[in-house]
Amino acid sequence: MISIGIILGSTRPNRNGPQVARWVHDLASRRDDATFELIDLLDHPLPHLDEPVPPMFGPSANQHTRDWAARIAPFDGFVIVTPEYNGGMPGVLKNAIDHACAEWTNKAVGFVSYGVSGGARAVAQLRTVCGTLGMADVSRPVELSLFTDFENHTTFVPGERHADALTATLDQVVSWSTALAPLREGSLAGAQAGRS
Repeated sequence: MISIGIILGSTRPNRNGPQVARWVHDLASRRDDATFELIDLLDHPLPHLDEPVPPMFGPSANQHTRDWAARIAPFDGFVIVTPEYNGGMPGVLKNAIDHACAEWTNKAVGFVSYGVSGGARAVAQLRTVCGTLGMADVSRPVELSLFTDFENHTTFVPGERHADALTATLDQVVSWSTALAPLREGSLAGAQAGRS
């Protein structure tokens, strides 16, 4: 069965992300066409990219990079939950993405974003980065406004329309992850061998 990682892309104190990520995971877990697992970047602290060579040339010199690569490698696709900070994605999310390469390739990715403008600019950045890594970014994001979807800008209260949007995003992530499976065969084995 297809396995999808839900990446919580913020580590800021008092972040809104855990509420959003739990909502995504709760709705996703009702499906019977894939398994879903939450990956909180707070549980995977990574220094600012400190590899002596780019991850695409591996193997990684640092254990923390090998551990992170091993954490994300088994998944067939991802949903990234991200806030928008000053018109872009959080630095910690970009850093986590940059710590791996082959482990992202030929996998689908969808986006759930939140912010003043729904996080659209963070998603635009993520599409560029993920596309560069050979990921297939699906067309249907979920965009949540701090003004209308969070009481007092802190308590997440999603509307029913967002549940429908998330279902559409998950439909695409699961179907694209399934379709890309033949491309992942072999490339993942090579990535794991390079990391050892």
